[in-house]
Amino acid sequence: MSALLDRVQRDVQRAVLRGRNGLRYAAGTSRPKVGRTPKDVVWRRHKAQLWRYRNDDVRHAPPVVIVHSLVSRSYVLDLYPGNSAIAFLLRSGLDVLLLDWEAPDEADAENTLETYAAGLVPSAIEATGADELTLMGYCFGGNLALLTAAAGADDLPIRNLVALTTPCDFHAIGFLADMFRPGRLDADDVIDETGLVPAAVMDAAFQSIKPTDQLVQPLNLWEQLWSSQRAENFLALNGWTRDQVPFPGATFRQTVELLVRDNRLAGGELPFAGGTVRLKDIKRPFLNIYCEQDTIVPAPSAEPLTGLVGSRDASELRLETGHVGLVAGRYADEVARPAIADWIRRHSANRRSKENGDRHTARAAAA
Repeated sequence: MSALLDRVQRDVQRAVLRGRNGLRYAAGTSRPKVGRTPKDVVWRRHKAQLWRYRNDDVRHAPPVVIVHSLVSRSYVLDLYPGNSAIAFLLRSGLDVLLLDWEAPDEADAENTLETYAAGLVPSAIEATGADELTLMGYCFGGNLALLTAAAGADDLPIRNLVALTTPCDFHAIGFLADMFRPGRLDADDVIDETGLVPAAVMDAAFQSIKPTDQLVQPLNLWEQLWSSQRAENFLALNGWTRDQVPFPGATFRQTVELLVRDNRLAGGELPFAGGTVRLKDIKRPFLNIYCEQDTIVPAPSAEPLTGLVGSRDASELRLETGHVGLVAGRYADEVARPAIADWIRRHSANRRSKENGDRHTARAAAA
């Protein structure tokens, strides 16, 4: 009887909290404020910006430069205090910079893979002034980081390379790529008069992966409303998933033809800047992280990267989470972020790792 009364009391209390928090969120007075970790712009070129996050307790060199995806907004890496991959890396004693692209406009429509991986990313790296650094890319930002590292293998001060849920075998992605296979949609079918793939098209594509999500979102929010912290987390993540940006048309055409239809990256090389870029030319320590529950970049799409780079120090981390759970949320805080920070610290302290020691591939399925 006592247990029943306790349960009724808890349910009543949660109903009151849901009502109170629901009114606050409906009024717009409690919307999550994202991307709040203090930072400074240290380099800018048109829309591209390199941010250095403030940290008075840097204990490990070299700096970490994160290349964000062209597909989404970068605040997913810095959602809000208490749920921020950036803040975690700072607390781990790392000097962290992030290359953000903002939302492209018509001036970006003709940007190609070369514009980013042979131009903007190397320029941002040079702007750090670092003798060496760890280059990390998230999702399509990982593709840009890989191409940058392979094309500039002898010229750029890249000590370590980390790919976070980065597609390689585009034939293993599923619906998002399959809709552009030969005989189906062409790239120009979704590029508008501005030369961009509109944000609404990008949003519709990602929503098509889980078409029932829009129906269950109100129920999911109701389940979380009794806790301000849980509701804030839900609203921040859900807001990010719908906060899409346009995609440069020229890069999208290359993506469809070279990556999706020809699946060139799965073979380890790609036509690039008038020549060929080869992943086997990447000979610095490499960490490939991918996720079992990822519906955007499924594990079979990202897994082959480990064997395609030329480094003898190539590791992979296979995690039991999804595309966003890798960088935001409880699993990220307890499993993914510590593993990433630990690898970076170890490969920053170990001088032999830079010299490209014996190759090894470590598989870790973290629960």
